[in-house]
Amino acid sequence: MTAALSEHAPSVMRPAGGERRLIDRGAIFAGYVGLGMALVIAIAFELIIPVQPFVFLAAPIAGALIGAYANVRSERWRPRLRVLANAAYAGLVTSAGLVVLYVTLRLVFVYADSGALPDRSSLDCSPGPACVYQRYLEARGADELAAAGITDAASFEAAVLREQAFGALVLVLLTSGSAILAGGARALRSVPST
Repeated sequence: MTAALSEHAPSVMRPAGGERRLIDRGAIFAGYVGLGMALVIAIAFELIIPVQPFVFLAAPIAGALIGAYANVRSERWRPRLRVLANAAYAGLVTSAGLVVLYVTLRLVFVYADSGALPDRSSLDCSPGPACVYQRYLEARGADELAAAGITDAASFEAAVLREQAFGALVLVLLTSGSAILAGGARALRSVPST
């Protein structure tokens, strides 16, 4: 009878197939799902310029969902360290995908700007950050940019790169932190009876 019970016991108490690994296969699969989520979030909110801040609003939601999914997919409840490791792994993979897509798309808009205007004319600038700087000069004025320490195309480019690095760090913290919190919530719950 004990053998029959252990055969139907959930894999939360023993490694599947006798494997000893820190991250379950279900969590690895969840990481791939997280990459898909990151792609959808980045494309949906990056290419629609007015709603780019929604990427930062969606990051903790995506992290919590993927952190929970990693352990649901793995059928993991215990040990608690494994639950947290699964959630952290899936959250880190998701955040890495989100960061790469977010920063890449943002930089494409900076480095691929040709200076073309809607009226078929063109700004007098070298393609790339210099053209974006010219656009900002016309939209905001030199005084506002100078107050932020931006006085030419080179300082504008440096400011953009700093902003992207900071945004990447925030996305990693929001996504991974939420995933770990979701894993922690599962780890603190009692194991359901089967």
